[in-house]
Amino acid sequence: MRVAGVVIAGGQSTRMGGGDKCLKLLDDRPLLAHVAERLRGQSEALVLNANGDPARFSPWMTQIVPDEMPDLGPLGGIHAGLKWAAAHPSGFTHIVTAAADTPFFPLDLTNRLTETAAGMDRVALAASAGRVHPVFGLWPVTMLEALGAFLARAGAASVRRFAEGEGRAAIAEFPLEDGFDPFFNVNTPGDLTLAREIAARRNTKL
Repeated sequence: MRVAGVVIAGGQSTRMGGGDKCLKLLDDRPLLAHVAERLRGQSEALVLNANGDPARFSPWMTQIVPDEMPDLGPLGGIHAGLKWAAAHPSGFTHIVTAAADTPFFPLDLTNRLTETAAGMDRVALAASAGRVHPVFGLWPVTMLEALGAFLARAGAASVRRFAEGEGRAAIAEFPLEDGFDPFFNVNTPGDLTLAREIAARRNTKL
């Protein structure tokens, strides 16, 4: 198994007031920098799925992959990541995906998802506190064709709908960390304040 990481940075950030919420600062670094650091240590290569001018992300990510099938939400980003991995000369067999606004996701995400997939040609999704987090998943590159056909047929469908249908998804349950959900994501200014409080508590413990 050879795994490439794909950070998904789609969405309009309307609850954050517009713009790229993944560039909001946490500990003097953008959320994107935190996510990239965590996923880079769990994959052989790392790309960012984002649309628009890629230069705005260049200080933190050098490889940007835009949606080939626009306006399809996160599933369109996963499709773009799978297509990139399939064409890569390194021969990646899977991609592991993470949302760009989730700075505390587990450092053993890839390992746990790999164990859950059990070597089978299936998707593995993360869950915590009884809730599935579809953007955090392990995706076989062999699913590229099926996903493309699904998107052409269904349009902007949910990630979970494909993963639990054609993807035959298995679920990996992750525990809370210090009482917090490791998949906590930043959607609003209030969430960003909470993320800074969480980071401060963790820094104090180090």
